[in-house]
Amino acid sequence: MVRIVEHGGHGLAGGSEPAQVNRPDTLLGRAIGKVLAYLALTKPRVIELLLVATIPAMLLADRGNVNFPLILSTLFGGWMGAASANTLNCVVDADIDKMMKRTARRPLARLAVPTSHALVFGLLLGAGSFAWLWWATNLLAAVLIVLTIAFYVLVYTMVLKRRTWQNVIWGGAAGCMPVMVGWAAVTGSISWEPIVLFLVIFFWTPPHTWALAMRYKEDYKAAGVPMLPVIATEERVTKQILVYTWLTVLTTLALVPAAGVVYAAITLVAGAWFLLMAHQLYAGVRRGEPVKPLRLFLQSNNYLAVVFCGLAVDSVLGMNTIGSFFS
Repeated sequence: MVRIVEHGGHGLAGGSEPAQVNRPDTLLGRAIGKVLAYLALTKPRVIELLLVATIPAMLLADRGNVNFPLILSTLFGGWMGAASANTLNCVVDADIDKMMKRTARRPLARLAVPTSHALVFGLLLGAGSFAWLWWATNLLAAVLIVLTIAFYVLVYTMVLKRRTWQNVIWGGAAGCMPVMVGWAAVTGSISWEPIVLFLVIFFWTPPHTWALAMRYKEDYKAAGVPMLPVIATEERVTKQILVYTWLTVLTTLALVPAAGVVYAAITLVAGAWFLLMAHQLYAGVRRGEPVKPLRLFLQSNNYLAVVFCGLAVDSVLGMNTIGSFFS
């Protein structure tokens, strides 16, 4: 269901748009172009990450079992919720999207879709997500998806994003919610495990996003968005990236008692790899060397995917948990 935060990605998370294709000026060509424009409003590549986070949370909640109908139903409802949030984000951010090279081809920035139509489209997706999850899972999951949409649009996009460099830190909470929704869909409740998964994504979001923002710093500056790389030195930014990378890796280890040896091994190896990359970026900046922050951004996606896929495999295998050896 998931980069829910848009960060120019948040996460949830790049926010890249599908490549534009020249289509013949025919009725069919215009119809296809319109459909693609509405699809682009939902930021499909951001949603991929959200879905990656939802499945492992559901498998952990029902450890040893795989309820395919429930997983598919939850993913569909989660997709609608994420698509709603992303579409409404495009509506609010249409003015600054026109000013940034990275986002200038978004549908509203290039006037491919009327703003009023995009607003209605986003609201309908949100209503559909709530109704579907309530019908297919339970009320708690449905309420959580609405809270996610509201927080992302009203708190992150409309308040935090243009006012504080901490926009990514607190706004990233929206991108963490898919694990809560997935867990609630299975159990009808919330416990400590989804909270840990929430915190993993919460701490992962800043280094992921700031690495991207380092690459597109001038874009954010031109749009008046106070991302940390816009208002701070590269050394300060990479130091913050390093701190949050350590918090991310340590938080993944907090889940080890609820998982098995497969997850424990994967998260240790992946964590060491992620930390090495963050340390290399920080060290390169301190030495005054040319650095490639986009490399960390791209590899952070791989890191999170590896950790969550490891959790999914571990949960499906259903072996004894690490915690069971000490109880």
